[in-house]
Amino acid sequence: MNSDSSEKAEQALNLLVSFEHMTTRPEIPNQNSGIALTPDPPYYAVIFTSLQTNDIDGYDEMSARMVELGAEQDGFLGIESARDGLGITVCYWRDEESIRRWRENVEHRLAQEEGFRRWYASFATRVCRVERQHIFER
Repeated sequence: MNSDSSEKAEQALNLLVSFEHMTTRPEIPNQNSGIALTPDPPYYAVIFTSLQTNDIDGYDEMSARMVELGAEQDGFLGIESARDGLGITVCYWRDEESIRRWRENVEHRLAQEEGFRRWYASFATRVCRVERQHIFER
């Protein structure tokens, strides 16, 4: 893994961990107040919305690993995530091929299977093409 990928992975992991344990946006280098810095559109967003079961043993560790692994993938652009009962994670990708490769990643597939089996009561995955973006920062 090159240093750029390592840096993106660390930033993504910090962002996810910070959002899941804080009510205010964390200050992270190269982030707009916790908002992923994405390139000019078009690009893609995968929106994962979930409700957890009561059996969440091991979930935080697996979630952190998936953020790290995702950030290492070619085509990964950034991630935003929050959980307060309902969990919403938006992962940004360069193109649909990048999303396909991530979906088929063996370690990611194993995490998905564990999620089906134990961690999620329900979830939805949506894939969208981002056509426009407007980012405000004070």
